[in-house]
Amino acid sequence: MRDPMFRMALLLGLLSAVGPFAVDMYLPALPQVAADLRTTEAGAALTLTSYFITFGIAQMVYGPMADAVGRKRPLVIGVVVFLVATIAAALAPTIGWLIAARAVQGLGAATLMVVPRAVIRDVATGPAAAKMMAAIMIVISVSPMLAPLTGSIVMAWGNWREIFAVLGVAALISLGLILFVLPETLDPDRRRPVRLAEMAAGARRLLTDRRFMGLTMIGGFGIASFFVFLSTASFVYTSQYGLSPTGFSIAFAINAVGFFSASQLAGPLAEKFGMERVISLAITGFAGLALMTTLVVWAGVDALPVVIAGIFMANACLGLVMPTTMVMALDPHPDIAGLASSLGGTIQMLTGGLMIAVTGPFMDNSSATMVAAIALCAALAWVSALLSLPRLRLRAA
Repeated sequence: MRDPMFRMALLLGLLSAVGPFAVDMYLPALPQVAADLRTTEAGAALTLTSYFITFGIAQMVYGPMADAVGRKRPLVIGVVVFLVATIAAALAPTIGWLIAARAVQGLGAATLMVVPRAVIRDVATGPAAAKMMAAIMIVISVSPMLAPLTGSIVMAWGNWREIFAVLGVAALISLGLILFVLPETLDPDRRRPVRLAEMAAGARRLLTDRRFMGLTMIGGFGIASFFVFLSTASFVYTSQYGLSPTGFSIAFAINAVGFFSASQLAGPLAEKFGMERVISLAITGFAGLALMTTLVVWAGVDALPVVIAGIFMANACLGLVMPTTMVMALDPHPDIAGLASSLGGTIQMLTGGLMIAVTGPFMDNSSATMVAAIALCAALAWVSALLSLPRLRLRAA
């Protein structure tokens, strides 16, 4: 703990984990939310959709703001917004109120995803920056495994409203860390005013870049498959398979482990075989395994171990795709890397949120519809790869 870089990485990791916790900790409560607020599965899923959409859009705001006014002010603003929205969510009397509160919560949480990356860029470069980012990713990666279990423990002595109370405490702790522990890392002479004309020109260049958009949409539909799983798994695992909130948390953690374990291998494999080859093979494996799982379930073999195993293997392939596509999309645009990162993240989050909204009305608490929706997202990701990666086009031909 004497290493200041390690302490900084740990601090940034704790801050960055608040946003994912606000999603994953809430998942075991979705069936209870639907029953308590007298809504459908699709209505409850909209509380996730609204969060993801505003979370994605706000990334385009906090990045330029952090470059213009420093790092701490956007963090404070975002956490205060998150805290107010969390209190509103805990008090929500209707599903409409909760959807709106979750949307505002996403607006605040986005700062905790965007600004810590900028802080790393301020204090470290090269291998040191890579080590800090890896440390942050380890902290964030724990969220899908611990957050649902934490949510189920909270529900054991309370209900879904207490989950937001715990998130409110986490927001207060984060605010204290930002105000009293985190230093300002961007000196005034390095700050840059927001120039809308330059941003518009850069965005136009990226949006008309076929390769950038193709790689971004591969990631977007990949994220969408995970979002669809997030919004439906608690209903399927509890309604069809009779799992308790704790049982769901364990099953969810198993599926998440496949993704995050494989993502750690993306770098070494890309270095050995090339990024495009890794993406081509992994996205084909992702689509193939998702389709195979759907066919097996639709054939009547819809036992819980089969569903968990199929999604685990598909997510393992997706874990190789996500970090590699991000790197490939940014590489040709070093002069606007920050804008490219924000725009790509926004497009991907919007895609994920919209796919929840599109597939939500067809969900019926069954594994058959859940895995079919995941397979649809996987197929769209594969088509995006086919249109943007020459290697995959040659293999298909």
